[in-house]
Amino acid sequence: MHPDLPIAFEVGSLILLTLILVADLLIVFKRPHVPSMKEASLWVAFYVVLALIFAGLMLLFAGGEFAGQFLAGWLTEYSLSIDNLFVFVIIMARFSVPRKYQQEVLMVGIIIALVLRGVFILLGAQLIESFSWVFYIFGAFLLFTAIKQAFGKEEEGDGENGLIRWLRRRVTISDDYDGAKVRTVIDGRKVLTPMIIVFIAIGTTDLIFALDSIPAIFGITQSPFIVFTANVFALMGLRQLYFLLGGLLERLEYLKYGIAFILFFIGVKLVFHAMHTNELPFINGGEGIAWAPEIDTWTSLGVIIGSMAIATIASLIKARSDAKKRGHTLLEEVPHFTEE
Repeated sequence: MHPDLPIAFEVGSLILLTLILVADLLIVFKRPHVPSMKEASLWVAFYVVLALIFAGLMLLFAGGEFAGQFLAGWLTEYSLSIDNLFVFVIIMARFSVPRKYQQEVLMVGIIIALVLRGVFILLGAQLIESFSWVFYIFGAFLLFTAIKQAFGKEEEGDGENGLIRWLRRRVTISDDYDGAKVRTVIDGRKVLTPMIIVFIAIGTTDLIFALDSIPAIFGITQSPFIVFTANVFALMGLRQLYFLLGGLLERLEYLKYGIAFILFFIGVKLVFHAMHTNELPFINGGEGIAWAPEIDTWTSLGVIIGSMAIATIASLIKARSDAKKRGHTLLEEVPHFTEE
């Protein structure tokens, strides 16, 4: 919880967000379909406006600093979540998930992600409270991740990790899907469908991404409430963003550099913060390092917005240029998932 926010606001916010997620889940399972561009756009806009309203309420109840922390945290998580989308595309293709049921897969994956990230946030908050030097570790990890993101080779893999291979060896899994069911009946015998494999792949993939995103947002705010709500708002619009961007995702060539720069920036910020509040006896005699700067929230917000804007615009310019060389427009080459 956040000391500067009324308990009623925090509890009410969590209840409202839960109700929205449940309603979203019921809509998806009641009417599985491929959303049109208009539908996906409206849902993305709805969740963005909802996040901005929440930031406004934070401004009203807790002041500009904490509202800025939420905005910076939300945008950071939203940016890092786009990396998830690239992997989701690979997983959907690898397991040939029918497009009609991809919304359900993504919704279940998002719920799994929220549960896993909730656990990570609680652990991270406890670590920070007990050991301030953990910021050195978080910072170094983000710097390493940023360099790997920018200069490492992309390895798509086949979508199957050790957990999935272990499951395949021990249980019978049908060759075909049965709607969105995880179990079906074949020759009078109950067996699992490939959908269970997809759910595990989506969930475990987000667990890996959470290792990057949770330390990153703790570099912006140490409030578990802000960290968790920023994650919720970032993930809630992720499903619709998947369909909205569609084939455009693979053409956002420079996006990974924008994400890498954000991770590097926050990593540096965490290291500076650790130096400023240093308690390790073998560094500066256990005293804080006075010259280490504290990067404020609004600077962080500006860097995050600027990085993603530059990376996205540069990617779109490059994609349009490449499409023109092939004799097409970018819109002609990007599938829109509009078939019902």
